[in-house]
Amino acid sequence: MRCPYCTNLDTQVKDSRPTEDSNAIRRRRVCNGCGGRFTTFERVQLRDLVVVKKSGRKVSFEREKLARSVKTALRKRSVDAERVERMISGIVRQLESQGETEIDSEQIGEYVMEGLKGLDAVAFVRFASVYRNFSAAEDFVSFLAQLDRDSETGSD
Repeated sequence: MRCPYCTNLDTQVKDSRPTEDSNAIRRRRVCNGCGGRFTTFERVQLRDLVVVKKSGRKVSFEREKLARSVKTALRKRSVDAERVERMISGIVRQLESQGETEIDSEQIGEYVMEGLKGLDAVAFVRFASVYRNFSAAEDFVSFLAQLDRDSETGSD
């Protein structure tokens, strides 16, 4: 594993343990070159997924990109990192268990919105504003009004 600090390839695992949800192995590593310490995660990957964008372009699915977009929506929100990781792992499992190798970006967005809705209301609205391409304040107003109507009727 390459050191993120000095790019040395000579790193050593100091500690390995399963994550809280037992869906990954957390490894603490130390670089034998610069002495830097860092953490890596090892996960099962069932199949290589391809994301089909709205334009029709196809790109490889990247868990890290999904995690970045979720963390951007959660920026400055006090949500436990383990809960966020469980949500991201759950989305990836849903995608991998569909049996399809090509997945529409809209489907991923819907899974993220569903996950964020249960995690943090502000992050949910932030993500929705980007995902649904809000362009004016009225977009927020109508989205929040729809959320209120849905919560009153009990539908999602």
